[in-house]
Amino acid sequence: MSAEVQFRRAQLADLEAIVTLLAADAIREKPEDLGPPLPLAYREAFAVIDADPSQELVVAELDGRIIGTLQVTFIPYLMYRGGTVAMIESVRIAKELRGRGLGERLMRHGIEVARARGSARVQLTSNKQRKDAHRFYDRLGFVGSHEGYKLFFG
Repeated sequence: MSAEVQFRRAQLADLEAIVTLLAADAIREKPEDLGPPLPLAYREAFAVIDADPSQELVVAELDGRIIGTLQVTFIPYLMYRGGTVAMIESVRIAKELRGRGLGERLMRHGIEVARARGSARVQLTSNKQRKDAHRFYDRLGFVGSHEGYKLFFG
């Protein structure tokens, strides 16, 4: 790696690279439709996320290439004296670059984004099959304190 990794808010020009990273997920129930062209639904979703002050879509860039991403959602709560909880989701590092500490740096950046916004805590979910990811989150200080459930439509 010849340059330093930069973390920044995602831009529309990053969208195809972000979706490609997310689609490279081996646990997906059904594959993402990447086109070409990239389906309009991705552009529409990006526009909603980008316009929402409760969302921050982050990319990790190395040598001009998007090599990682995560999304932080800020959830207002009545608990914590009306505080905010940050939810980090869709954490990905390019498969060929894993094991080099980039995921940790990306997560630490996401945690700092949450801290800077005054969040009371950071939380995330992780598929039960992702044993390596669970060890990774444990090393970062996350605690597996809750059981998660999902109800899918359609």
